Amino acid sequence: MKINKNIQLKAAILFEQRKPLIVENLEFPDNLEIGQVLVKIHSSGICGSQIGEIEGVKGKDSYLPHLMGHEGSGTVLQIGPGVKTVNIGDKVVMHWKKGEGIESKTPHYFLNGKKINAGWVTTFNSHAVISENRCTKVSKATNNDLAALLGCAITTGFGVIENNAKIKMGESIVVLGAGGVGLNIIQAAAMHSAWPIIAVDIYENKLNLSRKFGATHLINSKKEDVKEKINFILNNKGTDVFVDNTGLPHLIELGYSLLNKEGRLILVGVPKVGSNINIFSLPLHFGKTILGSHGGDSNPEKDISRYLNLFNEGHLNYKDLISKKFKLDDINEAIKSFKDGSTAGRILIEL
Repeated sequence: MKINKNIQLKAAILFEQRKPLIVENLEFPDNLEIGQVLVKIHSSGICGSQIGEIEGVKGKDSYLPHLMGHEGSGTVLQIGPGVKTVNIGDKVVMHWKKGEGIESKTPHYFLNGKKINAGWVTTFNSHAVISENRCTKVSKATNNDLAALLGCAITTGFGVIENNAKIKMGESIVVLGAGGVGLNIIQAAAMHSAWPIIAVDIYENKLNLSRKFGATHLINSKKEDVKEKINFILNNKGTDVFVDNTGLPHLIELGYSLLNKEGRLILVGVPKVGSNINIFSLPLHFGKTILGSHGGDSNPEKDISRYLNLFNEGHLNYKDLISKKFKLDDINEAIKSFKDGSTAGRILIEL
């Protein structure tokens, strides 16, 4: 199916690692291929994964130049051959986890005849060609910002608690890193009646915000000895769950040391390539566990509708999660605000 070339496509592009994104007007490919969906994007979140892409956390990027972003909301404008789960006019959540439908080829855009790469989903752009299995239909009445956050921040955070930590009522949890995902881990832990829920961060604004989402104790790791304070709160019994959102080896090691005999260490943050941790592994034979989380192992088709039900019944807080909004032209200012900690919750790009 031919793409409507009258649509003006504007996108933020990563040309070089550790360099600012460049916003340009791009040309679409000629056609939608099997399983592809053309979406007008309304709102996009910025996740730590994009910061990792820019900074080269996983090493050399073989796909440069390319588009970015993996959580967003939008409206379907056109569908390609074989698409059955969404239709023209549907509002959709865009997510990086695989959902139902076809996994299409990844699209290519063009800038002055030069090919610009993209993945199965990108959201730092006004419009996008998305793989069918990276978008999930929701009610047209769904708020655009909420829909965007369901693409990663909420589904990952809740999935960490439900699928990875499998927390039980009354179990203790420490959440290291109270950003967009961390706040939702805290919110989900509170819904599961965890106690205590200890938030750890280096920024007071993030810690204060975590209180709104259910944190019972706050620790500023720049001002307090984290190990000493957690041991005091837990009477030296160790925590049932420790979630690391930083990917920093020394903090992962700290989390491991603070677990009780059957504690679970959940790794959400991605370590920089070449980073290793040093642990005494014997306790792993007697009940301690370490688990790497892959987006909370969420299932978009099942989980998005469940979490929307929670919101509709007044049980899910997303409005306090949104701390600042930027326009696409100000994407680098938004990224700076994310990196320097001046913005406590999730930053959204309005498109």
